[in-house]
Amino acid sequence: MSEHINIGAVLAAAAANFLIGGLWYSPALFGKAWMRANGFSEADLQKGSPAVIFGVSALFCLIMAANLAAFLAAPETTFAFAVAAGVAAGLGWAAMGLGVVALFERRPCSYLLVNGGYLTVSFAAMGAILGAWR
Repeated sequence: MSEHINIGAVLAAAAANFLIGGLWYSPALFGKAWMRANGFSEADLQKGSPAVIFGVSALFCLIMAANLAAFLAAPETTFAFAVAAGVAAGLGWAAMGLGVVALFERRPCSYLLVNGGYLTVSFAAMGAILGAWR
């Protein structure tokens, strides 16, 4: 990794991404809409290993944070640029890529709004952390 990447910031950005996802997909926010968009029941959510699901998700959050940090590693990167880059990565790459997949999978618009919204918000938050903690 570049000497300009703050490992603490990467870990904090990954944790923020993970925590935002937990809140985003909770019943308090968009959990029910996400379940409807995927055709999931409560029984469906009981399938699989929570340890594997959450563990691999945390690893993926770390990889995303490290990747974004690599793009923002230049010493002249400002907070504003880092947030803008996070929004661009979340909306322009992650959400739009998911949108292409959603179209071919015949997913409802709500699927893209919920999942793409999470990606956009979490990448913006990671950009903010990485840009502020240099």
